[in-house]
Order: sequence, then structure tokens, then C-alpha cells
Amino acid sequence: MSKFITKRQKALVKLTEKGKSYPLKEAIAVLKTAPTTKFDPSVELQFKLGVDLAASDQGVRGTAMLPHGRGKKLRVIVFSKDESAKAAREAGADFVGGDDLIEKVLGGWMDFDVAIATPSLMKDIAKLGKLLGPRGLMPSPKAGTVTDNPARAIQEINSGRIEFKMDKFGNVNLSVGKLSFPDEKLCENGTALIESLVAAKPKSLKGVFVRSSHLSSTMGPGVRLDITKFLKEKEEAE
Repeated sequence: MSKFITKRQKALVKLTEKGKSYPLKEAIAVLKTAPTTKFDPSVELQFKLGVDLAASDQGVRGTAMLPHGRGKKLRVIVFSKDESAKAAREAGADFVGGDDLIEKVLGGWMDFDVAIATPSLMKDIAKLGKLLGPRGLMPSPKAGTVTDNPARAIQEINSGRIEFKMDKFGNVNLSVGKLSFPDEKLCENGTALIESLVAAKPKSLKGVFVRSSHLSSTMGPGVRLDITKFLKEKEEAE
């Protein structure tokens, strides 16, 4: 254990049994019994996937609908030039634009959490791929962020729809709410994300899909999760 570990992290480690994996509900209870912080930390799920990183057909990306949201208002931008731009503004987009917005992002502005685009602008924003792609912000039809109806996409995002995408190391990390959420709501949000991730298992993958999974709060160590039942349900459905 690092000598730089905080008192809160040490306390949380003591609350868990070494080598034990906890069902989601129990893991949440462990986080709740740890010493409190001066702020309301986010609760995050982390997954290490067993995909072949060199295989083009084993990329993992999808969406999940968190029934209780994440407790945070996401900053949404929309790339649009047509009549949908007005509707996007009325739906609550933080910034809407065409060429001007593209140039703004190219200039280094990244003060947003979600980017939506209309199909007609995808050729124009292709130049943003190197900037947005590594951050998981590039609009994608699969994620529902390339659409002729950006207003509806904004409403879905504000209702709890989130996008997940593995990074170049095969990891998926996402917040499923705040620690102040009732246990039941955190459990329902976490279940929704796990089920959606398991459903996104690449068809070409024959080995272990999720090598490890953890639940943690901001600045805290992870509690190892047991998601066996979710993986078993997926196998039985195949």
C-alpha cells in the first residue's frame, strides 16, 4: 500500500475483505460506510475487458439509460446548420453551431461533456476525430449522437442516457450517480450500466469478456465487484 494513501482510503480498504468480490448492492453499502468527504463524490463503475485490442470487430461501445441520472447536468453541444439548430437550443443545448463551432473546437475549446451532430455535418466534423475520438466525444450513430433530431437526443441525455466506450487499454469507466443517492437508486443505475455493457459483448469474442470490475467513489480505492449473475444471464441468452 502506498505511503501516500489517504486516511479515507485506508479506512475503506479495512472495510473490505482482501480478495473478496462483492455484489453491487453490498459494494454500495461498503462505500456508504466509509468516512465522509466535504463534497458529494461521484460513484463510478470500472471494468477491465478481455477483448482483443488488435481486433477491429471487438471494440466495445454503446449506451445505457440510467433511471435516476448521474446527479450532474451535462454540458451538451450540437453541430447543426439547419432548422434543427433552433430546436436544439430550445431543448437546452449549451452551444449550437456549424463551421463556427467546428473552428472553436479545433482551436482547443473542450468545455463540454457530450457532442451531438446532424448527419449532414459529419463530413465537416471528421477533422475533429483526432481531438474528440480519444476523449470519447466524437458523435456516433451507434451512440445516438448523430441524428436528425438533436432536440430529442438532448432530452434523452438529460433523462439519464449515457454513452460508454472502452479506451485503448480495454477499460470502461463511468459515473452512475452521487454517493448521496439512496442505495436503491445507485443500485438501479449500476445495474442498468452493467446490463448494457454485458449486452455489448462482441460476437467474435469467445473468451472472458469482463476480466475485473470495481465500484469506487471519487478519490477512493475500488471495491471489487461480483457481476457473475449478469454474465451468466448473457451466456444463457446466447
